[in-house]
Amino acid sequence: MGNLGKGDTKWFTHDRFGMFIHWGLYSMPGRHEWIRHYEQISNEDYEKYFERFNPDLFNPKEWARAAADAGMKYVVFTTKHHEGFCMFDSKYTDYKITNTVCGRDLLREVVDAFRAEGLRIGLYHSLIDWHHPDFPIDDLHPLRNHPDRKKLNKTRDIAKYRTYLHNQTREILTNYGDIDIIWFDFSYPKAADGKGHKDWGSEKLVKMIRSIRPNIIIDNRLDLPGSGDIITPEQNTPDYEVTDDKGKPVVWEGCQTLSGSWGYHRDELTWKSEKQCIDMLVNHVSRNGNLLMNVGPTSRGYIDDRALSRLQAYGRWMKYNSRSIYGCGIAPKEFPEPRDSRYTYNPETKRLYLHIMNWPFKHINLLNLGGKVAYAQFLHDGSEVKMRENGGGVHSSLDCATPNQALTLELPVVKPNTEVPVIELFLK
Repeated sequence: MGNLGKGDTKWFTHDRFGMFIHWGLYSMPGRHEWIRHYEQISNEDYEKYFERFNPDLFNPKEWARAAADAGMKYVVFTTKHHEGFCMFDSKYTDYKITNTVCGRDLLREVVDAFRAEGLRIGLYHSLIDWHHPDFPIDDLHPLRNHPDRKKLNKTRDIAKYRTYLHNQTREILTNYGDIDIIWFDFSYPKAADGKGHKDWGSEKLVKMIRSIRPNIIIDNRLDLPGSGDIITPEQNTPDYEVTDDKGKPVVWEGCQTLSGSWGYHRDELTWKSEKQCIDMLVNHVSRNGNLLMNVGPTSRGYIDDRALSRLQAYGRWMKYNSRSIYGCGIAPKEFPEPRDSRYTYNPETKRLYLHIMNWPFKHINLLNLGGKVAYAQFLHDGSEVKMRENGGGVHSSLDCATPNQALTLELPVVKPNTEVPVIELFLK
């Protein structure tokens, strides 16, 4: 395997926060983006959605504004999900948005709108395709229990599908201007009849991508070691710094949902609270990661109130606290986090940010920071936070137990009116 190149992740690790958008025909049944798998729906029975998909309330400028207001700096939009339906005008298939009642290339409109808001552009493209006639039926396919599965597979040729995959990848990387991220999903070589790098032609695919966009960021789901610029844990927040097998820190991005579904799910009820959403962003950055938070627009083309309210909560918090996110990452190991708190650190400004998830009473002790902080303030309003070294409070019998080199911050009894208060520590 030759040199597969590396993408530019400098902007990525600075910006930290992006919007994932899962949108396709599955927004019409509104029962999860894997509905074809779960309900074993054939192409013929799924056709009713293709015939009626008409997002008449779609306004990508509203989406882009919502993302920018939330503090997000990039977007990753689904060009094609596992259902096989293409949200762009591909010359390699008729199963595309321009052949629906809608009749417009919605990918182009999304790209233009988000670029106008100053956001970088990423494209999610499914390696899996349950609609394509040459994609072999495996244990994830909607037809997995079809009585003639073996017979149907005799006419399916993965090589032809592989050509289709490569052709469409070239399309989306050449027809829509500069693309910053290509996000493939996903490989499963260990499953029964599973698929991996040989099926996708991953090495050839990566080389083709690099020839078109040398600096593009490629995710790690092509089942090809060395080809991914970012590690992508899904629905999981690592509680530690993510490293490779040699212990070296890697660039990573957690992809998460506001609820339990990626696509629009009308009846899904496990929506995260506003505080959970903010905690999730802080947790990712505090472990040197990015957060890619998903929204699943409705089939009429708007982001529903439940998702919008969470985006607005991000916006309210980020308006005053984004300095603890942009350009920040994991804190030096010499500074252990206090209970119920997370640190982020900006190495350029040498400022440490204390995010207090559960408000304590009157004070908080910061180990190993005694004599190392010149000034402390609440980030949301710039008001001073008083400090004292190694205890010294006349009314606290616990002060004698405060460790040497600890710094005690004196806090108001009532939590400030911000979802997660942040204290900015100016290191000496």
